[in-house]
Amino acid sequence: MVRGVRITGEARDRFASDLKQAYEGGASIRALAETTGRSYGFVHRILTEAGVSLRGRGGAARSQPGA
Repeated sequence: MVRGVRITGEARDRFASDLKQAYEGGASIRALAETTGRSYGFVHRILTEAGVSLRGRGGAARSQPGA
């Protein structure tokens, strides 16, 4: 994909399918954005449009005070 070029129609559907498969395989939105040359927001929007159930934010779980 060429950065900044509008993706429409069948190419967009194919791109969304590829992103969905990679995301569901464990790739992060940030990683997908970096590898495709697209913005985080664009990748997020494509995944949402493709009906992907997005994961919660990662990171270490905080311990509860007094626990």
